[in-house]
Amino acid sequence: MSNPSPARYRTMNWSSYNTSLRKRGSLLIWVDKDMIWRAPRDRGPGRPAVFSDAAIQFCLSINILFRLPLRQTAGIVAGLLKLAALDWSVPDFSTLCRRQQTLAVQILYPRADGPLNLLVPSRDHAAHDPAG
Repeated sequence: MSNPSPARYRTMNWSSYNTSLRKRGSLLIWVDKDMIWRAPRDRGPGRPAVFSDAAIQFCLSINILFRLPLRQTAGIVAGLLKLAALDWSVPDFSTLCRRQQTLAVQILYPRADGPLNLLVPSRDHAAHDPAG
């Protein structure tokens, strides 16, 4: 038994096709330079956290967007911070792995014709959200 031949599609409007492919790959990342990257000092038991929840959320958002292993996520975050001219240290993969167990990161966005914009807020939402 032979397999049916795959369907062939012909692109008629190359200009529109190329434009749609460019829009599909467009990503704009806004990083607030006033973001609290380091965790505030607490006097609780155990080792204090080095990176804030916002920093971990940012790294894990990049992880979800690009579907990368955590080691590669740390590398791309380091590159993004360098592009933004920010001299911030990057959490290593074991820190991301440990902290992702306590932070739920979901990026819900509707499919659109335009680019995806990722906004990194300057403060933790949990710290300013009275609902928790």
